[in-house]
Order: sequence, then C-alpha cells, then structure tokens
Amino acid sequence: MTYDLLIAGGGINGCAIAREASLLGLKVLLVERDDLASHTSSASTKLIHGGLRYLEYYDFRLVAEALRERELLVHAAPHIIRPLRFVLPQENAVRPWWMVRIGLYLYDMLGGKMSLPRSRGLRASDKDYISPLKGGTSGFVYSDAQVDDSRLTLLNAVDAHANGAEICTRVSLDSARREGDHWTATLSDGRTVQARALVNAAGPWVHLMLNRLGLNGKANVRLVKGSHIVVPKLYEGDHAYILQLPDRRIIFAIPWQGGTEIGTTDIPVDAPEDAKITDDEIAYLCEGANHHFVRQITPADVTYKWSGVRPLYDDGASEAKAVTRDYVLELDTNGPPLLSVFGGKITTGRHLAEDAMGKLGPELGLKRRPVSRARVFPGGAIADFDQFLAQVRATWPFLGDDRSLRMAHAYGTMLGDMLDSVTDEASMGADLGGGLTEIEARWMRDREWARTAEDALMRRSKIGLHLSDKQRSAFEKGWNALT
Repeated sequence: MTYDLLIAGGGINGCAIAREASLLGLKVLLVERDDLASHTSSASTKLIHGGLRYLEYYDFRLVAEALRERELLVHAAPHIIRPLRFVLPQENAVRPWWMVRIGLYLYDMLGGKMSLPRSRGLRASDKDYISPLKGGTSGFVYSDAQVDDSRLTLLNAVDAHANGAEICTRVSLDSARREGDHWTATLSDGRTVQARALVNAAGPWVHLMLNRLGLNGKANVRLVKGSHIVVPKLYEGDHAYILQLPDRRIIFAIPWQGGTEIGTTDIPVDAPEDAKITDDEIAYLCEGANHHFVRQITPADVTYKWSGVRPLYDDGASEAKAVTRDYVLELDTNGPPLLSVFGGKITTGRHLAEDAMGKLGPELGLKRRPVSRARVFPGGAIADFDQFLAQVRATWPFLGDDRSLRMAHAYGTMLGDMLDSVTDEASMGADLGGGLTEIEARWMRDREWARTAEDALMRRSKIGLHLSDKQRSAFEKGWNALT
C-alpha cells in the first residue's frame, strides 16, 4: 500500500503532524513501537506555557510563539487544558524585584491580546496565595495553563484518524529505503508499505532512527532528564507556584491528582533509557519546596514520581537548564523527502506540525494552507466548562460528582457519544476499578488505541494512581477479559 506520509513516532510531535497532514488531505500512516505518548509526551510538567524562564536566555521568539499557542490551545481543548494562576514569591529571591517585574511585563506583552489575566503584584488580601509560604507578601501573580499531556497527544491522533489517518501502535518502523520517488518501509507487523515522504518523529531516538535508515542528520539532540515528584497537598486551592531556588533554577508546585506535583530537574543523560528519577533528584525537589513552604516534606512523603527524557535541540549551551526548548526541522530531499524532528515541547506541538507541513507540503504538491489553527480538538467545542459540567451532572446524575468531573475533563463533548444509550449505572457495565466501567474501557480500546491495562489506567486516565496493587491486579484481569 502507498501512503503520502509515513510517520515514525507517536509522541506529541508525530501525532500533531499526522493531524495536520490528514487535515490537508494526505493519506497518512503513523506507527509507534509502544503506546501513544508512552515516553516523553506523558512525562512533562503538564503545562501549556510560554516559558517565563526562557526570557533570561533572550529566547523571545520562542516565548512569543508559545504564548500564542497557549491562547489557541485553551480555546481549542478547554476540557483537557485549564487556565492556572501562578504565584511567584519574591521573598529571599535570587533575582531582584525589578528584574522579575520587567520580565512579567514582557511576558504579558509578548502574548499579545490574551484571554488569560495579566500579571500583577501580590496583595496583602491574597491570603490563599500567601499563607502556605514561609516568606512575606512580596511577589507576583501571573497566568499560564495546565494540560493532560498524554490526552492532548491522544486527541491529535483521534483527530488525525477522524480525517483518514491510520494509527498503528505496538508497530515499529524496522527499516526503510529510497526507491525512485518513494520510500519502501518494512514494519514490525510484517507489512511492507510505500510512502511518498517519511517523518522521523522518534523523539529521544531520532538519531537511532536515522542510523536505522543509514543516514546522518546535521542537527544534534541533547538528552536532558526532567524528574517530578508528587506529595500530599502542600496547600489548599487550585493555584500553582513557581519557586526560585538558591542555585537560580526554578521549580513548579502544581495541584495534581489530589496532591502537589513538584518539578522539574534538568539532568544531562546519555540514553533515553536513563529516564529514571534518582534519590538525589528527589532530595533536591523536596529541599526546593521546603525552602518556600510552611509544610515541610521529606522523600518519605513522595507518593508518585516520574522522569522524562526531553530530546532538546543541541544549541551548544554549557548547562542543561540553558538548552533551548525550540525545535529544528531538518529536511533531506536527496530522493523522496525525509523530515527529522529535533526538539520541541508539548505547548508548541501544533505549531511544529504546521511548520513541518510548510516544509513538506511543496515536496508533496500541496497548495492548501495549514488549517489546524482554527480547529478545536475532539470534544473541545465547549464555550463554558462549568456550564458543560453542570449539564453532564444533570444528564447522567448516577455518575456522581467526582466521576462526572473526571469524564467531562477527559472526553468533553465526546461524552455524549459514549453515553448516548446509557440511562443508569447498570448500563455502564461492570466497574473494573476506580469508577472506570466496561463502557469506558471499550471506548478506550475501540476509539483510543488502549491495548493494555496500563494504557487505560495511566495514559488514557490517571485512575491507576488511586488504586492499590490488589485493585490494579483486579483491573488488569477485568480488562483482559473485556479485550
């Protein structure tokens, strides 16, 4: 079979390119050797943000681009992306007040016309913001957004599939060679396919993929590990903190899954397989939080942890924290085109895809302009999330408040399709664990490429975080019987 585009890699970049290409009318095949978003794209800090700290490195273009994307995304996927207020304490800070104030003014200005509130100083009346902190009332408040990173990746694939793309998980690109005006590729499922163009979106494995193709890329990737921990709530409220540490790094403290997420580190690593948090990193993150919060924590308080290896474009920076979060798209036209993706991040995935098709489009005879900029993600046609949630609770009262909230966030308006024939709890089927019933499990299997219990519990949902080992084992048995 011949495709216009074969994409290797089911992270945010690969799935976003599949979406953009399919919207442009191309016949697309995406292959992912594991699960969608199974590596870096589910191991982020889970923010849609401009990157306030990048201003220190004069990366103004990247910040402006990311802020424009933030504005697009909060409206395109309001079910999985929500605005978040950040508190930036200034007590005992390593950067002077005037520098931070100027930086925040610039942050607001680079964002242009925004729907999110602009920055301001902390006020004595901000009791909820100030009371969790050790220091005084000096500081600032600004806006960014929080995202379910694995579901954003997934929704790109869902939209691509709805527009004709073929999405294959647990399938790898074993080899490919140029033959005339097309690539001939061998896949791990035994198929041999042809494609007019190939996209290498293998993330941390981008160079390994090039080696598999017998090619060398001009750009280099620098692998940087970012680790996170979750502890019981350090404060009440749905706001977040951005904390300056004595070594001039910053970490975030963010409400997440009933606790507080703290991260991230920046540790150079040699291989993608090194994405494992160390005891030193856990101690560092605890120390950083203790520097600011009244509630003190130790490594024994950590309830969950994760690390992701970010494939950053190597710009020659001496420190990992200074390496650019920008991306480079390398187009090889020595025969049928090959596009290799170096770098990128969750926030700029859509924009990267637009740029990718801007490079590949002329090679494939495309004349249409990119179209995803004005398109909402599946389930995202929601004007007001609170009103939508109230409607969900009124339509399916048997879901209960907590499950209604979880499912409204996960599926948005797609929930109407899933529960179209459901009239009571019994119609949902058996509860496999944590309120995830048979009808939802089938949706994950049939519509979202979930193939294992882990896919369902940790990437399609985060229910696995709240189950005991015994409950997870019972869920796996129920899942296997269902599938």
